[in-house]
Amino acid sequence: MAPGWRMKMNKEKIKDILEWIFCIIIAVILALTIKYFIGTPTIVKKTSMYPTLKQDERLILNRIPRTLHKMPERGDIITFEEPSKDYLTKEELEQSVVARYEKEPDTLLKKFTHNVLEINKASFIKRVIALPGEHVEIKDNKVFINGEPLDESSYLEEGVITDNGRGECTNFVVPEGCVFAMGDNRAGSMDCRCFGCIPLAKIEGKVLIRITPFSRFGKV
Repeated sequence: MAPGWRMKMNKEKIKDILEWIFCIIIAVILALTIKYFIGTPTIVKKTSMYPTLKQDERLILNRIPRTLHKMPERGDIITFEEPSKDYLTKEELEQSVVARYEKEPDTLLKKFTHNVLEINKASFIKRVIALPGEHVEIKDNKVFINGEPLDESSYLEEGVITDNGRGECTNFVVPEGCVFAMGDNRAGSMDCRCFGCIPLAKIEGKVLIRITPFSRFGKV
């Protein structure tokens, strides 16, 4: 084989390899863009939303509301970043009823790894109970919003009561730009009763569809 022909073949191989590398990079960028801005799959890892969501069920999260900075509605099931403190004392709640996020990534690479790749990032899944400006009070084994008992019969099992859940956040006004969320399994859920209200910036997505088990497939 002539040297010129060999050189031409090598150039074509290099070109093919570069094209494949380019296609892979584009595919990764598209996948990350869809995951961060539009939607992504997730798995229920605990029982705090039982019986609405069961452990090991696979879901699709809608992330468009996060992209548009849209506040969720009452009753929405959302995922949000786990606060750095899982329990706030009465003294801390007197200062602020907003959940603490004190371990924020401080470099561009760490922010990309944490927020986009979501490596070593833990999240909670709960139901939105109260919205900004609403007065929440948990008493008499019920939730009261602006003095009126909240009807939760459509998602709570019969006989479920709502107490303080080992937390102190039980009588307050939801700050602007935040939501108050709890698990449907009230006795087995660590939620905003323990660590305070969740800022909109920390809400990751809204549960849209249950994928598996197939017997329960459909909109949540």
